[in-house]
Amino acid sequence: MLSDIKYIFKYREKVIDRVMLYVSLTCALVVLFHLGYNTDKATARQFTVITEWLFYGLFVLSISRTVLSIWVAKRVAMGHYGGLILMLYFLVVALARFVGPDMLFFLLQEEWLYLGIFAVFLTELSKNSLFFDNFYFNPTILFVISFLGLIFIGTLLLMLPRTTPGQPLTVVDALFMATSAVCITGLSVVDVSVRLTGFGHTVLLVLIQVGGLGIMTFTGFFGYFFSGGFSYKNQLMYSEMLGHNKVGSVITTLFKIVFITLFFEAVGAVLIYFSMDANDFGSSGERLFFALFHSISAFCNAGFSTAPEGLLSLRFNYNLQLILAMLFIMGGLGFSIVLNTYAFIKRWIINVVKRVFYGRPFVYRAWVISFNSRLIAWVSGILIVCGSLATFMLEYDHTLAEHQGLWGKLVSAFFTGTSARTAGFNIADMREFTFPTIMLTMLLMWIGASPGSTGGGIKTTTFAIAFLNVISLARGKDDLEIFKRRISADTVSKAFAIIMLSLLVLGVAVFALTITDGDKGLLDIAFECFSAYATCGLSLGITPQLSDGGKIIITCTMFIGRVGMLTLLVALIKNMKNRNFSYPEEKVLF
Repeated sequence: MLSDIKYIFKYREKVIDRVMLYVSLTCALVVLFHLGYNTDKATARQFTVITEWLFYGLFVLSISRTVLSIWVAKRVAMGHYGGLILMLYFLVVALARFVGPDMLFFLLQEEWLYLGIFAVFLTELSKNSLFFDNFYFNPTILFVISFLGLIFIGTLLLMLPRTTPGQPLTVVDALFMATSAVCITGLSVVDVSVRLTGFGHTVLLVLIQVGGLGIMTFTGFFGYFFSGGFSYKNQLMYSEMLGHNKVGSVITTLFKIVFITLFFEAVGAVLIYFSMDANDFGSSGERLFFALFHSISAFCNAGFSTAPEGLLSLRFNYNLQLILAMLFIMGGLGFSIVLNTYAFIKRWIINVVKRVFYGRPFVYRAWVISFNSRLIAWVSGILIVCGSLATFMLEYDHTLAEHQGLWGKLVSAFFTGTSARTAGFNIADMREFTFPTIMLTMLLMWIGASPGSTGGGIKTTTFAIAFLNVISLARGKDDLEIFKRRISADTVSKAFAIIMLSLLVLGVAVFALTITDGDKGLLDIAFECFSAYATCGLSLGITPQLSDGGKIIITCTMFIGRVGMLTLLVALIKNMKNRNFSYPEEKVLF
């Protein structure tokens, strides 16, 4: 018996992983049926008991597999740590339900059982998602397929009867909402606070979180953590997807991205929790979910809100506005600049400590802040300042008039001017904005956030390279130089290609929408298309009134804006053949 166990765990561990995947998938589907589909109260009570037994069953299976795997290996490997963490979680929840100590009373809620079951399924799915040793996909195609798959799953979940309190969402509406959440846009054809239940809000939250970072980032992180490592092909795949030059450090980069996201979202949730009045919520659980939902929505630049009328009902809560603004600004800067800034601050702190306590001289290092970080910081800072000041001046006697005092007007202008780039939160009715403010908002939406961030648009670096190249050409220079560095010709070409493709997609979207919804007005249609392509989420109020054809057009525009038209073209028509010759050069007249 013992020899058979050793043989199975040593040579047939993949079979065990596959069995655990199917078992956990079955349990997760049962929970989904209970939460999203079943509406009969008697059946619901039976499924409550069934869910509890499923939880304990997975508890026993997880403990058995982890303990036996450690026993056979005679050491605690990297892949065992995830199983040990799950064991600890199951053990704490089980003890709380059996013993019921006062300090763990909150663990008696059924949500902790659901979380444990889905956690097991997620870990098993992540293990089996690292399939790149068997066959190799183009990373760009895999990136696109992952988003399409997530949108499809989200559409099915949003169509479940218990997602909405009344009539279930139609296929088109569910597809629109799923795409808007996965593509972190924020456009909505229904009132999220009224038409979606708590289960619907949870589905929306998961789609925003996974869509904000990318499903491959999550599966890669959990897959490495629970399987114990990446193969070399896995590292090559993820290095291309993350745009990372060093294959050996792709795992570290993946961990840092997930850690930064969870860290800022956790801090934001705590700050939002204490910025809200407890009397506005029925319980502390509702208050906590509100804080968590808005923290994730803000950092991922999604723009969704569970508050009645969105943030319009909270337009005088200036502390909340500042917290949300800091979150979506950090999310829109990109992970590279956050990591680069962290390295810069860490280096200075170490230098100061060594100088003060050990008397060692400062160790200087050139370009600790990378070129891209400098460019992103300058462009983002200019856009934030200009957007906030322009909004303050243009809306001082209009939407800002209801805010008492200079501080309230400044915070509201800052929030509106920065949210327009990609976050999509609004604290005023967009239809009440002046025409210059609407045009400014469209420009800011089109520029968007920074590369490697959770935001959309053509990206700040693209706009900066194209704009500065025009200035350079006007001065008669052949090369574009920034921060004493010469920008490569292919970078300039790519920037103009992205701009041209964005205008092409916007033109086609506006033209198509004038055919399906021509009665809405050209300004409203153009604003909607700009918002969809830039994954911003602001609207002049026509989103729920769109026809099914118009919703499909906006859905496609959101997807193209999130993935990128150039990315789609590369995935479809990229020529992998290398040529050993080049044609003679010619100049074109302009």
